[in-house]
Amino acid sequence: MSKAKSADLILKLYDLRREEVMRKARDWMFSFNPKSAEEFEATMMDPEVGAYLRMVTSYWDMAAALVRHKAIDADMFNDTVGEHILVFAKIEPFLDELRTKWEMPDAFKHLEKVIMDRKDGAKRLKKTQEWLRSLQEGAVQEQSSEAAA
Repeated sequence: MSKAKSADLILKLYDLRREEVMRKARDWMFSFNPKSAEEFEATMMDPEVGAYLRMVTSYWDMAAALVRHKAIDADMFNDTVGEHILVFAKIEPFLDELRTKWEMPDAFKHLEKVIMDRKDGAKRLKKTQEWLRSLQEGAVQEQSSEAAA
Protein backbone atom coordinates (compact mmCIF):
# COMPACT_ATOMS: atom_id res chain seq x y z
CA MET A 1 0.00 0.00 0.00
CA SER A 2 1.31 3.40 -0.88
CA LYS A 3 1.53 6.27 1.57
CA ALA A 4 -0.65 8.32 -0.77
CA LYS A 5 -3.44 5.69 -0.68
CA SER A 6 -3.19 5.51 3.11
CA ALA A 7 -3.39 9.28 3.34
CA ASP A 8 -6.40 9.31 1.03
CA LEU A 9 -8.25 6.75 3.16
CA ILE A 10 -7.41 8.62 6.36
CA LEU A 11 -8.81 11.81 4.83
CA LYS A 12 -11.96 9.93 3.79
CA LEU A 13 -12.33 8.66 7.36
CA TYR A 14 -11.95 12.24 8.53
CA ASP A 15 -14.70 13.35 6.16
CA LEU A 16 -17.01 10.65 7.53
CA ARG A 17 -16.36 11.98 11.04
CA ARG A 18 -17.56 15.41 9.93
CA GLU A 19 -21.01 14.16 8.88
CA GLU A 20 -23.67 15.88 11.02
CA VAL A 21 -25.09 12.86 12.87
CA MET A 22 -21.64 11.37 13.36
CA ARG A 23 -20.41 14.66 14.81
CA LYS A 24 -23.32 14.65 17.29
CA ALA A 25 -22.59 11.04 18.16
CA ARG A 26 -18.91 11.79 18.72
CA ASP A 27 -19.77 14.79 20.92
CA TRP A 28 -22.14 12.62 22.93
CA MET A 29 -19.53 9.86 23.25
CA PHE A 30 -17.12 12.25 24.93
CA SER A 31 -19.55 12.71 27.83
CA PHE A 32 -20.56 9.03 28.03
CA ASN A 33 -18.79 7.42 30.99
CA PRO A 34 -20.18 3.94 31.64
CA LYS A 35 -19.63 2.44 35.06
CA SER A 36 -20.44 -1.17 34.15
CA ALA A 37 -21.04 -3.59 31.31
CA GLU A 38 -24.74 -3.44 32.17
CA GLU A 39 -24.80 0.35 31.74
CA PHE A 40 -22.93 0.01 28.44
CA GLU A 41 -25.45 -2.56 27.18
CA ALA A 42 -28.45 -0.57 28.38
CA THR A 43 -27.11 2.51 26.61
CA MET A 44 -26.66 0.56 23.38
CA MET A 45 -30.38 -0.19 23.44
CA ASP A 46 -31.48 3.28 24.58
CA PRO A 47 -33.86 4.76 21.98
CA GLU A 48 -32.33 8.24 22.31
CA VAL A 49 -28.59 7.65 22.37
CA GLY A 50 -28.09 3.97 21.59
CA ALA A 51 -27.56 4.71 17.92
CA TYR A 52 -24.82 7.19 18.84
CA LEU A 53 -22.95 4.58 20.86
CA ARG A 54 -23.29 1.93 18.16
CA MET A 55 -22.30 4.42 15.44
CA VAL A 56 -19.12 5.62 17.14
CA THR A 57 -17.90 2.23 18.37
CA SER A 58 -18.55 0.48 15.07
CA TYR A 59 -16.94 3.35 13.13
CA TRP A 60 -13.70 3.09 15.09
CA ASP A 61 -13.63 -0.70 14.95
CA MET A 62 -14.14 -0.47 11.17
CA ALA A 63 -11.33 2.10 10.83
CA ALA A 64 -9.07 -0.14 12.90
CA ALA A 65 -9.97 -3.11 10.68
CA LEU A 66 -8.72 -1.12 7.69
CA VAL A 67 -5.43 -0.66 9.52
CA ARG A 68 -5.19 -4.30 10.54
CA HIS A 69 -5.83 -5.46 6.97
CA LYS A 70 -3.15 -3.04 5.75
CA ALA A 71 -5.43 -0.80 3.72
CA ILE A 72 -4.13 2.03 5.90
CA ASP A 73 -0.57 2.32 7.14
CA ALA A 74 -0.57 1.77 10.93
CA ASP A 75 2.10 4.38 11.65
CA MET A 76 0.31 7.01 9.58
CA PHE A 77 -3.00 6.17 11.25
CA ASN A 78 -1.49 6.43 14.73
CA ASP A 79 0.26 9.68 13.83
CA THR A 80 -2.96 11.32 12.64
CA VAL A 81 -5.72 9.85 14.82
CA GLY A 82 -6.22 9.59 18.57
CA GLU A 83 -9.95 9.59 19.19
CA HIS A 84 -10.12 5.81 18.82
CA ILE A 85 -8.06 5.47 22.01
CA LEU A 86 -10.56 7.57 23.95
CA VAL A 87 -13.42 5.43 22.65
CA PHE A 88 -11.64 2.19 23.50
CA ALA A 89 -10.69 3.55 26.93
CA LYS A 90 -14.39 3.68 27.73
CA ILE A 91 -15.04 0.11 26.49
CA GLU A 92 -11.94 -1.68 27.75
CA PRO A 93 -12.84 -2.00 31.45
CA PHE A 94 -15.92 -4.04 30.48
CA LEU A 95 -14.65 -5.70 27.32
CA ASP A 96 -14.16 -9.22 28.64
CA GLU A 97 -17.58 -9.20 30.29
CA LEU A 98 -19.28 -7.82 27.17
CA ARG A 99 -17.61 -10.39 24.94
CA THR A 100 -18.77 -13.18 27.24
CA LYS A 101 -22.35 -11.87 27.59
CA TRP A 102 -22.70 -11.31 23.87
CA GLU A 103 -20.95 -14.57 23.00
CA MET A 104 -18.80 -12.49 20.68
CA PRO A 105 -15.15 -13.09 21.59
CA ASP A 106 -14.04 -10.83 18.73
CA ALA A 107 -16.10 -7.77 19.67
CA PHE A 108 -13.96 -4.65 19.18
CA LYS A 109 -10.93 -6.83 18.39
CA HIS A 110 -9.68 -4.56 15.62
CA LEU A 111 -9.78 -1.49 17.82
CA GLU A 112 -8.06 -3.33 20.65
CA LYS A 113 -5.35 -4.75 18.40
CA VAL A 114 -4.52 -1.47 16.66
CA ILE A 115 -4.09 0.25 20.02
CA MET A 116 -2.17 -2.56 21.70
CA ASP A 117 0.12 -2.97 18.69
CA ARG A 118 1.38 0.59 19.14
CA LYS A 119 4.71 0.60 20.94
CA ASP A 120 3.11 2.76 23.65
CA GLY A 121 -0.41 1.39 23.26
CA ALA A 122 -1.04 -0.07 26.72
CA LYS A 123 0.56 2.97 28.35
CA ARG A 124 -1.44 5.39 26.22
CA LEU A 125 -4.67 3.52 27.01
CA LYS A 126 -4.00 3.67 30.74
CA LYS A 127 -3.07 7.35 30.56
CA THR A 128 -6.30 8.11 28.66
CA GLN A 129 -8.36 6.23 31.24
CA GLU A 130 -6.68 8.17 34.06
CA TRP A 131 -7.37 11.44 32.24
CA LEU A 132 -11.04 10.50 31.78
CA ARG A 133 -11.30 9.64 35.49
CA SER A 134 -9.81 13.01 36.43
CA LEU A 135 -12.36 14.79 34.19
CA GLN A 136 -15.20 12.86 35.83
CA GLU A 137 -13.92 13.64 39.31
CA GLY A 138 -13.65 17.32 38.40
CA ALA A 139 -17.21 17.33 37.08
CA VAL A 140 -18.50 15.66 40.25
CA GLN A 141 -16.66 18.18 42.45
CA GLU A 142 -18.04 21.05 40.38
CA GLN A 143 -21.60 19.71 40.73
CA SER A 144 -21.12 19.32 44.48
CA SER A 145 -19.89 22.90 44.77
CA GLU A 146 -22.83 24.19 42.76
CA ALA A 147 -25.29 22.20 44.87
CA ALA A 148 -23.76 23.55 48.07
CA ALA A 149 -23.97 27.16 46.87
